[in-house]
Amino acid sequence: MPIDDLRPTIDWGKYRTLTLERRDNGILLITIAEPDGYPAPTLARRHTEISYIWRDFADDPALRVAVITGQGDKFWTVEGTDGIDEMLENPGDYDNTVNLIREGLLNAHGIVNCDKPIVSAINGEAMGSGLATGLLADISVASTQARLIDGHLLQGIAAGDHSVLIWPLLCGLAKAKLYLLASEELTGEVAERIGLVSLAVAPGDVLDTALDIAQRMAMGPQHALRWTKRSLNHWLRTATPAFEASIGFEAMSFFGPDLVEALIAQIGRRAPNFAEPLPW
Repeated sequence: MPIDDLRPTIDWGKYRTLTLERRDNGILLITIAEPDGYPAPTLARRHTEISYIWRDFADDPALRVAVITGQGDKFWTVEGTDGIDEMLENPGDYDNTVNLIREGLLNAHGIVNCDKPIVSAINGEAMGSGLATGLLADISVASTQARLIDGHLLQGIAAGDHSVLIWPLLCGLAKAKLYLLASEELTGEVAERIGLVSLAVAPGDVLDTALDIAQRMAMGPQHALRWTKRSLNHWLRTATPAFEASIGFEAMSFFGPDLVEALIAQIGRRAPNFAEPLPW
C-alpha cells in the first residue's frame, strides 16, 4: 500500500499559463491559456510549465486522463518579437540553453513515461513545444484545418523537442524527412492521412471528440489501461538515444550564426538568409 505521507503535495495554483479544469470521472482539461487574473503568458514560462504538468498529473490519485487543448483557433504558437532583443545580445547563453534542453527532455519523457493516458485536442496552429506535446500525446485529435509545422530549421536550430523521437514511427522515415528537412507545413487532414495524428475532425468537433475519447478511457479498467500504454511506449523508449542526440544538436545550434540570422530576419519581417558558406 502507498504511504500517504510520502505522496507529493501538488500546488495546482502555480500554473499561470495553463488553465486547469477538473471534470467528471477524473478528467483534467488543460487549456494553453492564462487563467483569469494572470497576465498574458510568456513563452519561457509556458515552456517551463508544460514540462512540469505531467508529473503533477501523474501524482494526483484523483485524476485518470488528461486532455490538452488551445484557445480560439490556436493550439500553441510563437508570436511577436518578445525576448528577441535579449537573445540577440547573448544568443549563446549557456545556462539558458541548458535549461531549455532540460525542459524539452522533461516534457517529452514526462508524456511518454506518464502511465495515465493523455489526449491532445489540436484545435489550431501548433508548432515548437506545443506540436511536441500534441503529437506525443497517446491519442491526438486535430482540426482538419489546423496548421502543423515543426519550425526548428526555420529558426536555424536542429530539430530537437520530439520529432526524431516520434515522427519516423508515426509516419515513416521518408515522410518525416520531407516535413522536417524541408520545413514543410501540413494540415491536420494531411497529418491524419500520413498517420501523424490519430484523428482529424471538423474544427468545431475537436474538443468534444477528444473529451469523448477521454471519457471512455476514464471509465475503463485503469491498471490495464496504464500497463498497456507503458508497454506500447517501449517503442518510443527504443528511440531515446536518437532523440537525445537531436536534443544535443539543438543545444549546439543556439551557439551558431544561423539562429542570429533567423532572429534578425524575424525582427525585419523578411526571410532568413542561410546562404553563407560553412567553415568546413
